Amino acid sequence: MRNKKRFYNIFWRWHFYAGIFIAPLLITLTISGIGYLFYTDVENQIYEDLFFGNSNNNESVSIDEAIEKAEREYDGYHVTKVSVLDNDYNTRFTLTNTEGKQKYVFIDNHNQIVGSQNVASTYSNIMRSLHSSLFIGGTVVNYLVELAACWAIFLLISGVYMSLKGKIFRRQKGTNNKRQKHKKLHSITGTIVAIPMVVLIFTGLPWSALMGNFISSVAQSHPSIGIPELQQVPPTSEINEIPWATRKNEAPTSSDAHAHHNGMAGMTNMTNHDNMMSVQQLMEKVDESQISKPYSIVYPMSADDVYTVSKGSNTGVTGLDVSPYEEVTIYFDQYSGKLISQVGYEDYGILGKWFTWGIPLHEGHLFGWPNKIINLVVCLAFLTIIIWGYKMWLDRKVKGQLSAPPKIPMGKSFVGFIILLVILGIIMPLFGLSLIVIALIELIINLLQKNKTSNINKSF
Repeated sequence: MRNKKRFYNIFWRWHFYAGIFIAPLLITLTISGIGYLFYTDVENQIYEDLFFGNSNNNESVSIDEAIEKAEREYDGYHVTKVSVLDNDYNTRFTLTNTEGKQKYVFIDNHNQIVGSQNVASTYSNIMRSLHSSLFIGGTVVNYLVELAACWAIFLLISGVYMSLKGKIFRRQKGTNNKRQKHKKLHSITGTIVAIPMVVLIFTGLPWSALMGNFISSVAQSHPSIGIPELQQVPPTSEINEIPWATRKNEAPTSSDAHAHHNGMAGMTNMTNHDNMMSVQQLMEKVDESQISKPYSIVYPMSADDVYTVSKGSNTGVTGLDVSPYEEVTIYFDQYSGKLISQVGYEDYGILGKWFTWGIPLHEGHLFGWPNKIINLVVCLAFLTIIIWGYKMWLDRKVKGQLSAPPKIPMGKSFVGFIILLVILGIIMPLFGLSLIVIALIELIINLLQKNKTSNINKSF
């Protein structure tokens, strides 16, 4: 019985410290996640004129003339993507300059310019930046966000264990004080949302810094469980609209690229290349291939690159997402318009298929409004758990003290706990690395305390 209590107290202590240190970051990530959850609904309202409006010019021009006009109007910018959006949405150009800055330009049914946006300041990109990198970005911050997600899983597992092993679900005699009520609500709510919250966290990890790259590497290295391999030259840029499962695939090259090579060095020259098939001609090829809206056309980035046409289930663009079953990436020769190759959902391995479903589930648009509502309820419940956790701590906190659970000396009780940490550390490498850091800090503190005790004893 004593060992069971010690085992419980070990979980309690680690649960407490993990909650104290990462809860502020988890609150930020959860609130920003809620904000991103409804980005399509928000953007449909605040960008209604751009998304659905018309210009004052009713003269119809070709889409290629619209591209030329957009590049003249926004000097220094060149079209790198054309997004043919769903239903009544206006078509959107993505323009990029040599510094990497981007603008969105929208055209109406007459292919006349309606207006533009700075990419970085759109609602969806602001929410995404806050949620994934806290507006700061960089490797350290991305690792910090991923680490918080990993420790959140530990918090949920340890919380469920304590709820099941403790007396929280048993009917207790006597009066229930405020602290006991908060503890019960904290435990019950945490147990109920633990599984959906773990699912939400794991479906978000493909975009993380360390684990995301690991998952992508596994998917690329093992096509049978991941994604198909296209044996050609890799794309020269990262494109958000290309589905996650094929984003890092190697794309084929255009057959007659070298015959038309005129010393072009990048996207700036590619947009003015006379021999390159026009976007209007490509769209006709897309129609012939029975590819329906919505889809994105990604420009070739070099003389031997190809046009990439993609339909994705996780684009992050309002009016561009499709069902996972419809996801496809198609490569067209930039000169002849010949369809070179394509890869779709049915070609993915189990890992590719899992995340093709998982990411839109995480973002809340896999099965419409019910998906959004479920994600919202889970996120609000998670916030409530954190608030109740802090309230429980404040209710028992002694003024001027941290009031942490008592430290448990090493013993047999630690064996099962360490096994759990090792398993979680293998599943989540960054979590494992953080455990090594904690172990080193603990070792240094213990050595310092021993030296201090030894010096005190010598002085006597």
